[in-house]
Amino acid sequence: MHVYFDNAATTPVDPLVLDAMWPVMATEFGNPSSIHHFGRKTRNHIELARKQIAHYLGVAPSELFFTSGGTEADNMVLQQCTEAFGVKHIITAKTEHHAVEHTAKILEQQGKIKLHWVQTDSKGNIDLEHLEGLLKSNPDALVSLMHANNEIGTLLPLDKVGQLCESYKALFHSDTVQTMGHYALQPKRDKVHFMTCAAHKFHGPKGIGFLYMDGAHKLTPLIHGGAQERQMRGGTENVAGIVGLAKAFELCYTEMETHQAHIYGLKQEFMAGLKNIIPDIEFNGETDFEKALYTVLNCRFPEHPDAEMLLFNLDIKGIAASGGSACSSGSNQGSHVLRALGVNMNKPSVRFSFSKFNTSQEIQYTLNTLKHLLTN
Repeated sequence: MHVYFDNAATTPVDPLVLDAMWPVMATEFGNPSSIHHFGRKTRNHIELARKQIAHYLGVAPSELFFTSGGTEADNMVLQQCTEAFGVKHIITAKTEHHAVEHTAKILEQQGKIKLHWVQTDSKGNIDLEHLEGLLKSNPDALVSLMHANNEIGTLLPLDKVGQLCESYKALFHSDTVQTMGHYALQPKRDKVHFMTCAAHKFHGPKGIGFLYMDGAHKLTPLIHGGAQERQMRGGTENVAGIVGLAKAFELCYTEMETHQAHIYGLKQEFMAGLKNIIPDIEFNGETDFEKALYTVLNCRFPEHPDAEMLLFNLDIKGIAASGGSACSSGSNQGSHVLRALGVNMNKPSVRFSFSKFNTSQEIQYTLNTLKHLLTN
């Protein structure tokens, strides 16, 4: 049996998304910047997709810019805020995705900004009082905090952070790569100036995403060389990817409550089963529905002679899971998120992440496999 429980890294493409993309790849090949019929036809696909996504987010189509994914969008916000708005301070957390954490560190090394780390508790929750203190003492700041941590799932109260940023006239960027398509996000409501998206996190294709940019806070381009995306991102558009992104977005929003109930049910079933077979198991980050991303469960298993081989042994049994962010694969340093939270790194931590395509049968197979691996 093969079980895929690494959906926080990437998700399988929905067959309906493939159906939407295929005509664009097969026959509608015109360059969208061309003024003839072939170009106009593909340009129309792009603008229809932009309008559809904007409708679900409650924003203007002109506030959405297609990118290669979340990493590019995160980089664009952090790097170009220093150019466009004279940002001198960036406030973020050591539990952020490397697309934010590493970019912020590089900007500080270049002397462009002063970097400030907001404190978190042991479950990854942001200390809002400390954040307010940083905002008070550091004007002209950009706050960059992800909506849900990609490794432990802990959710950020977007509305509360947005209100704080508005009170101190700070810019607010949230990496929403893990939550876009899984929650009905409304950046205007929550006072978020910049949001990022990657389609492959919600059953769309890889290599496409977008940046939401509040119309009153227009950045300067990160990529030059063309007038595409209203002169905000040079390069011929990934038309098939954009069509796939829009279709995946539509499916998420029309079936969101059903998918949430199904996936959270699987997560609860898995947690209950783990506690039954491994009573001293612990969970990294928050686990309640209201406080945690319902697709992610990060488990800290008891110390075991085969701890270092757990992921490998799961893979042998056909179960795909993760030790942390897929963007850090190949690194032997372990999870920077768990280290920042002071987690006991001698105990093996495994991230299981679920999707609408997973089943209870897969949950039970994984529980039986873990019982065999860890209790025999």
